[in-house]
Amino acid sequence: MPLNLEKICVEAGVKLTTPRKVILKILEESQDHPSVEELYKRASDVDSSISMATVYRTVSLLHEMDILIRHDFNESFSRYELNDEHHDHLIDIDSGEIVEFHNEKLEALKEKIAHDMGYDLMDHRLELYAKKRK
Repeated sequence: MPLNLEKICVEAGVKLTTPRKVILKILEESQDHPSVEELYKRASDVDSSISMATVYRTVSLLHEMDILIRHDFNESFSRYELNDEHHDHLIDIDSGEIVEFHNEKLEALKEKIAHDMGYDLMDHRLELYAKKRK
C-alpha cells in the first residue's frame, strides 16, 4: 500500500507548506531514485517558486523521520526513495540503471548468517554492482 506522505507529516506535526506538498507528491509518484537536484527540477517544473534550499530541507526532514532512505550507489551524490517496502538493488555499472528486486532465498540466507553468528538481524541493505551479459 503506497505511503500517504501528507498524512504521515500531519500526524508528526510537520507544517505542510505548498512547496512541501509539491515535493511530497513528487516523491510519492517517483518510480526511480531521484537526487535532490532531480527532485528540485521536478518540483520547480510544477512550481517555479520552490527553491533548492526548500527541497534540501524537506528531504533532510523526511530522512530524519525515516520516511526517506538515502543511497549513495558509489556516486558523488545521494539518491532517495520512500521507506515503504523492503527490497535490494542491482546497479548496472554501464548504464547506471537501478533495478529493485526481492529474493526470498537471499532474505533467508541473510537471517541465517546473522543467526549463526549469534545475532538477530534488525536491518540490512544490499547493493549489487553488475554488468549486463552480452
